[in-house]
Amino acid sequence: MRVLLLVYREIEMTCQPPHCKYLFFILLLVPSYIFGQVTIKKAPIKDTSVASAEEMFGSYCAVCHGKDMKGAGPAASALKIPPPDLTALSRRHQGQFPEGYVMTVLRNGVQQAKAHGSPEMPIWADLFGQISLGSPHGGVDSAEVKLRIHNMVQYLESAQVQ
Repeated sequence: MRVLLLVYREIEMTCQPPHCKYLFFILLLVPSYIFGQVTIKKAPIKDTSVASAEEMFGSYCAVCHGKDMKGAGPAASALKIPPPDLTALSRRHQGQFPEGYVMTVLRNGVQQAKAHGSPEMPIWADLFGQISLGSPHGGVDSAEVKLRIHNMVQYLESAQVQ
């Protein structure tokens, strides 16, 4: 544990955002992985740019889905159902990107866990609503939440492989 603390301090002093959060997360996971146990610690959601779906994905989604969106993020092994490959959504839906479905999942969560993923996935509209509460018209139904979800859907659509 002392070694981990020293390594963390070195990373903290030399690392520049956004990479620091990933290195710190890895430092938490590696010892658990070595000893055969991976645990996920929930943390409060951090604010990101509404306009940058790439930043949102990196901050909110990559820990489970991986930076490459293939479902192999550092926390994936701790989930009961592995996260899906988000680059293959169109392929799994007869070549058409399921925009409405993705929007619904982000807004309402996963409805049928076995067919569509794990109920461990957060309901992002609720979490985005918590971020937007500081704005004059914040909350789950705010324009900010709708824009975040819209931008994320567009970002995922742009990442599809054929």
